[in-house]
Amino acid sequence: MRSKKAHDEVSRVEVIGIPGLPRFKSGDDLGALIAQAATLAGCSVLEGDVLVVAQKAVSKVENRLIALTDVVAGERATRLADEIGREPRLVQVVLDQSVRIVRATRGVLIVETRHGLICANAGVDASNVDSVGSVTLLPEDPNASARRIRESIRAQCGAQPAVIVSDSFNRPWRMGSVNVAIGVAGMKPLEDRRGTHDDNGNTLRVTVVGLADEIASAAQLVMGEAGGVPAAIVRGIRYESSDEGSSSTIRPAELDLFR
Repeated sequence: MRSKKAHDEVSRVEVIGIPGLPRFKSGDDLGALIAQAATLAGCSVLEGDVLVVAQKAVSKVENRLIALTDVVAGERATRLADEIGREPRLVQVVLDQSVRIVRATRGVLIVETRHGLICANAGVDASNVDSVGSVTLLPEDPNASARRIRESIRAQCGAQPAVIVSDSFNRPWRMGSVNVAIGVAGMKPLEDRRGTHDDNGNTLRVTVVGLADEIASAAQLVMGEAGGVPAAIVRGIRYESSDEGSSSTIRPAELDLFR
């Protein structure tokens, strides 16, 4: 595997959207379908690649969909829905996927999910869902999802790329959404540069790069938001192999200045 120390040697990175993928349904072998589509498109997945897969695709194959007609809004959800101007049953779903409300304002709930993610509406989303009146939920365990995709690709074509499950997040200090890594397999999601030196020989003391998030954001340039290209290969990135998942990307509560 490529060494983290080789990071400075990178001079070219390719981002390749994988065309020809079907509309995914519950039970589909996502990794196998991606590997097959990439091969047919002439961009086979290679060892050392990073494969970025949209959360929505993962949620569909894992049957993480819920029909709002099956949801009964409780008193808390009904009261909160009236305060922020949202559908009570949707608010109930968001609350069911959350451990705490960070902020409630007109039209949006900022919450902490059961995964530890801070995001709008707990990742509950009605876009790019084939069933009218249904919404998708985040995967139960995005890291496990990434591992399954990685293993499926290895079984399909022999290559074992790092895999990122991505979703679009807004940021409290910047306008505009960016793709971030909510699930990771096969790579360290953070590149710790502390103890290394800058171009002038100064020791870096606080620099930790969100490498998995950077890769996910780069992939969004070819994946887009409409759902037509739910997976992309990012090639030429130097990363350190790891099975730690994405948990290290979540800022500990004692270091979170927005709490």
